[in-house]
Amino acid sequence: MADIHTVYGIHSVQALLNGGAERIINVWLDGQRNDEKLQDIKKGINNLGLRIEYADKKTLEKISNGGNHQGVIVSVKLPQEFTEEALKKSLKNKEGNAFYLVLDQVTDPHNLGACLRTALAAGVQGIIVPKDNACRLNATVCKVASGAAEILPVYRVTNLVRTLKWLKAEGVWLTGAAGEVEQTIYDADLSGSVAIVMGAEGRGLRQLTQQHCDQLVKIPMSEKVESLNVSVATGVILYEVVRQNAIKSQHT
Repeated sequence: MADIHTVYGIHSVQALLNGGAERIINVWLDGQRNDEKLQDIKKGINNLGLRIEYADKKTLEKISNGGNHQGVIVSVKLPQEFTEEALKKSLKNKEGNAFYLVLDQVTDPHNLGACLRTALAAGVQGIIVPKDNACRLNATVCKVASGAAEILPVYRVTNLVRTLKWLKAEGVWLTGAAGEVEQTIYDADLSGSVAIVMGAEGRGLRQLTQQHCDQLVKIPMSEKVESLNVSVATGVILYEVVRQNAIKSQHT
């Protein structure tokens, strides 16, 4: 079924058990393994009242399509996408700095999945995408995200410009990526409450989206390279945010 996908590996399945366990449908474990980490997962699954199917390594490799399953695979319903109202509630209840990633019309599921994984690693609190002309969470996204889609909320909003205006009003500084500007990510202040706004593959940020950003920045690159993949560029900018906030916290 299109709305079901597999999650495998000890870390990814444990993350799912910690949040989203109600979406688990089937469970497969390596019948030959009995180590502590797998026992912890087994205990969590038993607490949910789910039946465990024990399988050999060959069967597990087939189910995971050769992925690094580490002896545990579950099939789950796709993660829920959240609304603009959920985003507002999340930000209102938040303590400390906000840190969001906005993806403007990113349509490739591999790029979305890679952005999810990188964003979670960098400490992003949520990803904001427009309702139209943007990739939805699907099995490919979840596979590439390697568990991040089970943890990091994706907020799908009807009107991206309206959401950007609201974020501004709430004190979130909007920084858009645009290769044609002069200011680099190392010249700009990316600390504090921020939302990094990234454009689509090949096209970049729409003009209207650029107009609603507080600042535009670029990644300095060798003349031999014209552009970076959106997921790679996202990682570079997100970790510059992390770096600047770390430096700022050392001096406060």
